[in-house]
Amino acid sequence: MSDPQQNAAAPAPKQSNGKRRRLMTLIVLVIIIAAVAYGLYYFLVARFHESTDDAYVNGNVVQITPQVVGTVVSVNADDTQTVKVGDPLVALDPADSKIALDQAEANLAQTVRQVRTFFVNNNQYEAQIALRRSDLSRAQDDLKRRMQVAQTGAVSQEEISHARDAVRSAQAALDAAEQELASNRSLTANTTIADHPNVLAAAAKVRDSYINYARNTLPAPVTGYVAKRSVQVGQRVAPGNPLMAIVPLNAVWVDANFKEVQLKHMRIGQPVELTADLYGSSVVYHGKVIGFSAGTGSAFSLLPAQNATGNWIKVVQRLPVRIELDPKELEAHPLRIGLSMNVDVTIKNDQGGQLGNAQNTVYQTNVFENYGAQADQEIARIIQQNAGTGAGTGAQSSSSAHGKATKSASAAKLM
Repeated sequence: MSDPQQNAAAPAPKQSNGKRRRLMTLIVLVIIIAAVAYGLYYFLVARFHESTDDAYVNGNVVQITPQVVGTVVSVNADDTQTVKVGDPLVALDPADSKIALDQAEANLAQTVRQVRTFFVNNNQYEAQIALRRSDLSRAQDDLKRRMQVAQTGAVSQEEISHARDAVRSAQAALDAAEQELASNRSLTANTTIADHPNVLAAAAKVRDSYINYARNTLPAPVTGYVAKRSVQVGQRVAPGNPLMAIVPLNAVWVDANFKEVQLKHMRIGQPVELTADLYGSSVVYHGKVIGFSAGTGSAFSLLPAQNATGNWIKVVQRLPVRIELDPKELEAHPLRIGLSMNVDVTIKNDQGGQLGNAQNTVYQTNVFENYGAQADQEIARIIQQNAGTGAGTGAQSSSSAHGKATKSASAAKLM
């Protein structure tokens, strides 16, 4: 009776083997389909992308440092606050620089008056020449008349000798006046009061003192957020001491550190998609590659690796790649320096260059240009106030006076 029962249970292993074969076949088919799908995805999509999460937001950190020595009397900004370009951030005590400026302005005013005297002296010396020429002409006429009557005995030889001496004296006086005029003209030739070397030297001192005085107020070179404020009221500061920093968050960029094996097809201008850990994957930034670092991070580290030594282990290096962000997206979702980013670069178009196509970027500010313009206005005011009507026509006035003196001398000869 046991034999029929064993014969009835015999087909069971055959059914189990069939199910196992079907399951293995299904698994193999799934693996093949997944491999084909991944292969298609790689050749159509994945091989045209390079990504990394070793990327961080970077930007300019504009240091605020004094250019003159002084004591801080006012601090007008603090960390996390926003400032606009030109806003006064720190004020220093201006007492010492104001004294130096007043002295320089007084010296300029005195110099202008002295130079003005040079031009006036030209007119005076020309008038003296006209007078000496008139005296010489009179002495020559007196000698001529005495010589004409000397034959009659009406005039003594002594009187004629005195007349000759008078001519010589008048001629010497004329020569001395002409030398004085030539000497004074050498101080005013080819110049005016405003362009005189003495005035220019005094004006340079005023400009230097004015700029030092203006530098007691430290303006914001750019618009941004205040960070790293360390200055305190009453602190004595010197040129170069960092007082605070300003970070313009509207012009930040991303430094993505790609492995060296990822850079073969990466080029300047390729599009980039980025996400920030701050906002998550729901906010996607769009940018482009704008440059590659000239060396790896380890090459520029404080203690670079000595790969030439015997104790050497090969490590895959990373190269910083700079990525520019869309300003409109930055305005909608601001980023801060140091935040982590996820970067995906599309490298499908690899016809560009890596180094030669990098664009030069210029960072500049014009908040300090006003110092020179304001100093020039102050110098012009002082010159005009102390030079009178001859500030710009000193040479012309001298030439006109010379012409008048010549006419006077001609009239004296006719007399």
